[in-house]
Amino acid sequence: MFGLALFAGLIFAYALVSKRLATTSVTGPMLFVVFGLVVGPKALDLVNLNLGSGFAQLLLEGTLVIVLFSDAAVIDIRAVRKEAFLPGRLLGIGLPLTIVTGVLAALVFFDQLGFWEAAVIAIILSPTDAALGQAVVTNRSVPAMVRQGLSVESGLNDGIVVPFLTIALAGAANEMTTAAGIATVFITEIGLAIVAGALIGWLGAVAIRFAGGRGWMTRDWRLIAAPVLALVAFAVADPIGGSGFIAAFVGGITFGSLIRATYPDICDFSEGISHLLTMVAFFVFGALILGPSLSFLTWNTVAFGVTSLTVVRMVPVAVAMIGTGLRGPTVLYVGWFGPRGLASLVFAGTVVVESDPQNAPLILAVVSGAVAMSVLAHGASAVPWSRAYARWFQRTTADEVSMSESLDIEHIPTRKRIDLETDHQ
Repeated sequence: MFGLALFAGLIFAYALVSKRLATTSVTGPMLFVVFGLVVGPKALDLVNLNLGSGFAQLLLEGTLVIVLFSDAAVIDIRAVRKEAFLPGRLLGIGLPLTIVTGVLAALVFFDQLGFWEAAVIAIILSPTDAALGQAVVTNRSVPAMVRQGLSVESGLNDGIVVPFLTIALAGAANEMTTAAGIATVFITEIGLAIVAGALIGWLGAVAIRFAGGRGWMTRDWRLIAAPVLALVAFAVADPIGGSGFIAAFVGGITFGSLIRATYPDICDFSEGISHLLTMVAFFVFGALILGPSLSFLTWNTVAFGVTSLTVVRMVPVAVAMIGTGLRGPTVLYVGWFGPRGLASLVFAGTVVVESDPQNAPLILAVVSGAVAMSVLAHGASAVPWSRAYARWFQRTTADEVSMSESLDIEHIPTRKRIDLETDHQ
């Protein structure tokens, strides 16, 4: 109970100074990861949990499920297709190239890995989490097109990579060697998940519109219904052999497309609770994943982590930006700010606990090292680098009439935990 009291006290203390910290290089994920390390089994040992415990795994998976559902429900996919200048290139070109580059890097640094295990690591580390450096997407002096592109990318790429992770895990388990095995992966794990998610999202939206239209439903319970539907989609897909993460993402897309216009605030509660759960997840990461993985860190894992955050991310982004007319500082800014966070740590924990691959300790050490470096590097650089980039943009626009960075765009709503308009100047 003492550990619980300390943790609750930290959350309260962070809430008191959250607005002040938003203008500094100290972020919430930093604080909660460090606190997890300190009270975890490798230090004070005040947390009586392990990664394989049902509670810890349920917490991590539940957090990502709600985030996946909320992101997919809030973001208008049709608007993304219409305003696909930056997010379309980041997701359609940059993301696949990031995975390919990540596979090659993993094979170079770790000769004990096979292709599929290298693919597992690359895919786990491919989604970005803009919440790790909020100033990047909230500083109003940064071009709106850049902020929105990074925000939309972060909101969608974690759900997009789940089918690829499912395929890579099946390959690592030698389930992709026969036609029957391939069919099982695509029809059962991916296909059933898509059907289950779409059905739950559709039924949920229709039911809420029906009940709301007749005055049967209060606003408070309408808002509570959204995260509940996310968990329902996950829970329905899992027993029938489908991926719960895919179901949650598809369910969110379906749900949002049907109900967003009627109830634009439908995900307000789920976004608020996901913000709290995300901080809890980073605490669990520090205590139960990063702490135990420190003994497995070697120069290879550290060097790969640095490579993953730089070359593996920045080169594909640069390729994706060819022909856009965006200037060098913008390409560097977008390339650098692809932090690895919640999705990566949850995917890693889930893979190790549920799939138990041959090189599980190595996979966990590689991912935890990269996420820890990202929490520190991207969190610390978000405010000063955003200010520096904003100053460059203001100077350049004062001298030049037309820049690609200044294009007018249609606003695409994203999750509120990274869509706050904060002045970091």
